[in-house]
Amino acid sequence: MSRLPPPLNQLPFPVIGSPLFIISNPKLVIAQCINGVVGAMPALNARPAAQLDEWLAEITETLAAWDKAHPDKPAAPFAINQIVHKSNDRLEHDMDMVVKYKVPIIITSLGARTDVNDAIHSYGGVVLHDIINNKFAKKAIEKGADGLIAVAAGAGGHAGVKSPFALIQEIRAWFDGPIALSGSISTGSAVLAAQAMGADFAYIGTAFIATEEARAVEAYKQAIVQGSSDDIVYSNLFTGVHGNYLAPSIRAAGLDPDKLPESDPSKMNFGGDAKKAWKDIWGSGQGIGAVSKVQSAADFIAQLKREYAEARARLAL
Repeated sequence: MSRLPPPLNQLPFPVIGSPLFIISNPKLVIAQCINGVVGAMPALNARPAAQLDEWLAEITETLAAWDKAHPDKPAAPFAINQIVHKSNDRLEHDMDMVVKYKVPIIITSLGARTDVNDAIHSYGGVVLHDIINNKFAKKAIEKGADGLIAVAAGAGGHAGVKSPFALIQEIRAWFDGPIALSGSISTGSAVLAAQAMGADFAYIGTAFIATEEARAVEAYKQAIVQGSSDDIVYSNLFTGVHGNYLAPSIRAAGLDPDKLPESDPSKMNFGGDAKKAWKDIWGSGQGIGAVSKVQSAADFIAQLKREYAEARARLAL
């Protein structure tokens, strides 16, 4: 097993809910945490910026109350995602907020920064950095990240092209710290498979879009339920970074998903005033074929746990 720092060494179930842009909110994060998985949310989902203070207070106070009322079943810790790309003009403000509330886990994306890591470490927080290849993984650890989120082929949103087998084995050749694996994980058996590969945790995003608590329009949730991996398109047009998106939403925007132009990566903008030119383009991973209904986060997590136990039993583990 990896060297897992607190609070990662105390998770009741080896799943981290990925921070879903626009979609994750306190309601979903709290539901994930009290049901035993790490709930996560992008700081940029709170708009205006002042709302982040309110949301962090709500999450922190609600989970503390849950732990007091359920000492035998404490909530999992929560995480906040910080986009550290230079265009994010809210980073300083948002970092002040996560330090104020001592957010247990910070997930950093689109750049690795020593100053950000130092700020989180100042109060005992843990930094997980998401990466798409071994080169970026080494840079993240060199700059002080505690662990990695290996974003393999098939993940929703910004994703890489590496096979999870290749990516995990290359990282494990030199790194014995925490790793979460992302990429088409929608079932409990896939959670176990991620661990068998060498990851400590499964990183699940798309399946949580089809939950009652998720802040997604009903048509988006139904597209997840009704879709399959054949409906996923890989493109950098919408943010400047390659990612996976639902073809039906691309067609609805008047574009041909088979003939999308390339974007100029230098025009990436994750600032607080960034225009949502493609706000109706829906991100999704390739694992949607296993998502058959919209249900509560509690019911979905219970399903994951049942499937995980059944997979272990099949393998006599």
